[in-house]
Amino acid sequence: MCVGAVRSYEQRRYAAVRQTVAWCYRGGSISAEPRINDRIRVPEVRLVGPSGEQVGIVPLAKALELAQEYDLDLVEVAANARPPVCKLMDYGKFKYESAMKAREARKNQAHTVIKEMKLRPKIDPHDYDTKKGHVVRFLKQGDKVKITIMFRGREQSRPELGYRLLQRLAEDVQDLGFVESNPKQDGRNMIMVLGPHKKKTEAMAEARQAQEARKAEAKANPGRSQNPAEAEASAEEPAEA
Repeated sequence: MCVGAVRSYEQRRYAAVRQTVAWCYRGGSISAEPRINDRIRVPEVRLVGPSGEQVGIVPLAKALELAQEYDLDLVEVAANARPPVCKLMDYGKFKYESAMKAREARKNQAHTVIKEMKLRPKIDPHDYDTKKGHVVRFLKQGDKVKITIMFRGREQSRPELGYRLLQRLAEDVQDLGFVESNPKQDGRNMIMVLGPHKKKTEAMAEARQAQEARKAEAKANPGRSQNPAEAEASAEEPAEA
């Protein structure tokens, strides 16, 4: 690299540093928090009232005076506008509501989860029903399910057994899911992936609604929460004299 190019680079870098220092000196901030009240360093602002009404362009001193009169904060909501846009609001309440909205958004955020279920080619009927029940539960929750057939010994020479078992399972749960990845041999295993018909967000919403309905029913009818067998036994017990 030539000397002139090095000097040019150093000059540009030095100029960028000077601009950053000057910007910070004028009241700039790297923080994502908006500037409020006395931290706002401009001669005038475009003011928005507490109810969203447009007040217009006013001097900063007048805006701060109105904020004190309403017992609110002057918050800079659009710093890049000319002049900057500021709003009269309760900043503490605004931050709390924003945090609650972000928390609710994270709570409702759907994460794709792949569950795994392992079977043997010559699985017992009772074990098959148990495994199928788990697959049904996963699909109802909106999760994908990876089905793995494990071959051992001479079973490796009979891959059709695993294929038929996977086809049977796919048909048994076709109302809840579909074959996303067809059965394929992977060493000693055969793998198939089932995808849910219902989206994860829909499954989560339905689960919350069902939980709220159960809580409401239990609150409205506290006696029904008792086990029916225990309720019947208690009804048969003679009353004390």
